[in-house]
Amino acid sequence: MSTFAQTSAPSGLATRQEWLAILARTPRARMKEALDTALDGVAPPEFDWLRAPDIGLAMVRGRVGGTGDAFNLGEVTVTRATLRLRVREGRAAVGVAVHMGRDKERATLAALADALLQTPAFEARMHEHLLAPLAARITESRAQKQARAAATKVEFFTMVRGD
Repeated sequence: MSTFAQTSAPSGLATRQEWLAILARTPRARMKEALDTALDGVAPPEFDWLRAPDIGLAMVRGRVGGTGDAFNLGEVTVTRATLRLRVREGRAAVGVAVHMGRDKERATLAALADALLQTPAFEARMHEHLLAPLAARITESRAQKQARAAATKVEFFTMVRGD
Protein backbone atom coordinates (compact mmCIF):
# COMPACT_ATOMS: atom_id res chain seq x y z
CA MET A 1 0.00 0.00 0.00
CA SER A 2 1.28 3.46 -0.86
CA THR A 3 2.27 5.95 1.80
CA PHE A 4 -0.31 8.29 0.31
CA ALA A 5 -3.09 5.78 0.92
CA GLN A 6 -2.14 5.39 4.56
CA THR A 7 -2.70 8.12 7.09
CA SER A 8 -1.26 8.53 10.52
CA ALA A 9 -3.46 11.36 11.74
CA PRO A 10 -5.95 10.34 14.44
CA SER A 11 -8.90 11.64 12.41
CA GLY A 12 -7.95 9.45 9.44
CA LEU A 13 -6.88 12.46 7.39
CA ALA A 14 -3.44 12.93 5.86
CA THR A 15 -0.78 14.59 7.98
CA ARG A 16 0.84 17.81 6.82
CA GLN A 17 4.01 15.99 5.78
CA GLU A 18 1.94 13.64 3.60
CA TRP A 19 -0.10 16.40 1.96
CA LEU A 20 3.00 18.52 1.27
CA ALA A 21 4.52 15.50 -0.49
CA ILE A 22 1.35 15.11 -2.57
CA LEU A 23 1.31 18.82 -3.47
CA ALA A 24 5.01 18.77 -4.41
CA ARG A 25 4.46 15.87 -6.83
CA THR A 26 1.36 17.26 -8.54
CA PRO A 27 1.59 19.10 -11.88
CA ARG A 28 0.09 22.60 -12.06
CA ALA A 29 -2.87 21.75 -14.29
CA ARG A 30 -4.04 18.91 -12.03
CA MET A 31 -3.56 21.00 -8.90
CA LYS A 32 -5.49 23.93 -10.37
CA GLU A 33 -8.33 21.64 -11.44
CA ALA A 34 -8.50 19.92 -8.04
CA LEU A 35 -8.30 23.23 -6.14
CA ASP A 36 -11.09 24.71 -8.29
CA THR A 37 -13.22 21.63 -7.54
CA ALA A 38 -12.48 21.84 -3.81
CA LEU A 39 -13.39 25.55 -3.73
CA ASP A 40 -16.46 25.17 -5.96
CA GLY A 41 -18.83 27.99 -5.07
CA VAL A 42 -16.52 29.44 -2.42
CA ALA A 43 -14.13 32.31 -3.02
CA PRO A 44 -10.60 31.51 -1.83
CA PRO A 45 -9.54 33.69 1.08
CA GLU A 46 -7.17 36.56 0.48
CA PHE A 47 -3.56 36.17 1.52
CA ASP A 48 -0.35 38.10 2.05
CA TRP A 49 3.01 36.95 0.79
CA LEU A 50 5.59 36.12 3.41
CA ARG A 51 7.89 35.02 0.59
CA ALA A 52 6.66 35.55 -2.95
CA PRO A 53 7.39 32.67 -5.34
CA ASP A 54 11.06 32.64 -6.21
CA ILE A 55 13.33 30.32 -8.14
CA GLY A 56 16.64 29.02 -6.87
CA LEU A 57 18.88 25.99 -6.66
CA ALA A 58 19.01 23.11 -4.20
CA MET A 59 21.72 20.49 -3.81
CA VAL A 60 20.56 16.93 -4.45
CA ARG A 61 22.35 14.24 -2.48
CA GLY A 62 22.66 10.58 -3.33
CA ARG A 63 24.04 7.48 -1.67
CA VAL A 64 26.65 5.12 -3.04
CA GLY A 65 24.81 1.94 -4.02
CA GLY A 66 21.58 3.43 -2.67
CA THR A 67 22.51 2.79 0.97
CA GLY A 68 26.18 3.75 1.31
CA ASP A 69 27.99 7.00 1.92
CA ALA A 70 26.22 10.22 0.94
CA PHE A 71 27.59 12.39 -1.87
CA ASN A 72 26.50 15.57 -3.65
CA LEU A 73 24.87 14.49 -6.90
CA GLY A 74 24.23 17.96 -8.32
CA GLU A 75 21.92 20.94 -8.21
CA VAL A 76 18.29 21.18 -9.31
CA THR A 77 16.10 24.20 -9.90
CA VAL A 78 13.40 24.66 -7.26
CA THR A 79 10.56 27.13 -6.76
CA ARG A 80 9.36 28.05 -3.29
CA ALA A 81 6.66 30.27 -1.84
CA THR A 82 5.20 31.13 1.58
CA LEU A 83 1.92 32.93 2.24
CA ARG A 84 -0.37 33.75 5.17
CA LEU A 85 -4.14 33.75 4.88
CA ARG A 86 -5.94 36.89 5.97
CA VAL A 87 -8.39 36.01 8.74
CA ARG A 88 -10.68 38.21 10.79
CA GLU A 89 -10.28 36.25 14.00
CA GLY A 90 -8.15 33.39 15.24
CA ARG A 91 -4.75 32.29 14.06
CA ALA A 92 -3.83 32.82 10.40
CA ALA A 93 -2.65 29.71 8.60
CA VAL A 94 0.72 29.87 6.85
CA GLY A 95 1.10 27.85 3.66
CA VAL A 96 4.42 26.79 2.16
CA ALA A 97 5.41 25.16 -1.11
CA VAL A 98 8.67 23.86 -2.52
CA HIS A 99 8.92 21.86 -5.73
CA MET A 100 11.43 21.08 -8.43
CA GLY A 101 11.13 23.22 -11.52
CA ARG A 102 10.50 26.85 -12.41
CA ASP A 103 6.71 27.18 -12.07
CA LYS A 104 5.71 30.12 -9.84
CA GLU A 105 1.97 29.60 -10.34
CA ARG A 106 2.28 25.98 -9.20
CA ALA A 107 4.10 27.15 -6.05
CA THR A 108 1.33 29.69 -5.39
CA LEU A 109 -1.39 27.04 -5.77
CA ALA A 110 0.45 24.57 -3.53
CA ALA A 111 1.06 27.17 -0.81
CA LEU A 112 -2.60 28.23 -0.92
CA ALA A 113 -3.72 24.59 -0.70
CA ASP A 114 -1.37 24.00 2.25
CA ALA A 115 -2.80 26.99 4.11
CA LEU A 116 -6.41 25.98 3.38
CA LEU A 117 -5.72 22.44 4.61
CA GLN A 118 -4.78 23.96 7.97
CA THR A 119 -8.00 25.99 8.17
CA PRO A 120 -10.90 24.25 9.98
CA ALA A 121 -13.48 25.78 7.61
CA PHE A 122 -11.80 24.22 4.55
CA GLU A 123 -10.01 21.17 5.98
CA ALA A 124 -12.57 18.41 5.28
CA ARG A 125 -13.47 19.81 1.85
CA MET A 126 -9.81 20.07 0.85
CA HIS A 127 -9.03 16.52 1.98
CA GLU A 128 -12.00 15.10 0.09
CA HIS A 129 -11.82 17.09 -3.15
CA LEU A 130 -8.13 17.95 -3.39
CA LEU A 131 -5.87 15.49 -1.58
CA ALA A 132 -7.78 12.25 -2.12
CA PRO A 133 -7.98 12.59 -5.96
CA LEU A 134 -4.37 13.80 -6.24
CA ALA A 135 -3.06 10.97 -4.03
CA ALA A 136 -5.06 8.43 -6.06
CA ARG A 137 -3.51 9.73 -9.31
CA ILE A 138 0.00 9.54 -7.86
CA THR A 139 -0.59 6.00 -6.60
CA GLU A 140 -2.03 4.95 -9.99
CA SER A 141 0.91 6.50 -11.84
CA ARG A 142 3.39 4.66 -9.62
CA ALA A 143 1.58 1.36 -10.14
CA GLN A 144 1.69 1.86 -13.93
CA LYS A 145 5.42 2.63 -13.83
CA GLN A 146 6.06 -0.46 -11.69
CA ALA A 147 4.03 -2.62 -14.07
CA ARG A 148 6.01 -1.33 -17.08
CA ALA A 149 9.28 -1.99 -15.28
CA ALA A 150 8.15 -5.47 -14.17
CA ALA A 151 7.30 -6.36 -17.78
CA THR A 152 10.95 -5.88 -18.74
CA LYS A 153 12.36 -7.90 -15.86
CA VAL A 154 14.67 -10.70 -16.89
CA GLU A 155 15.10 -13.65 -14.54
CA PHE A 156 18.38 -15.49 -14.71
CA PHE A 157 18.89 -18.95 -13.39
CA THR A 158 21.82 -21.32 -13.39
CA MET A 159 21.78 -24.97 -14.06
CA VAL A 160 23.94 -27.20 -11.96
CA ARG A 161 26.00 -29.52 -14.00
CA GLY A 162 25.80 -33.09 -12.83
CA ASP A 163 28.95 -35.11 -12.17
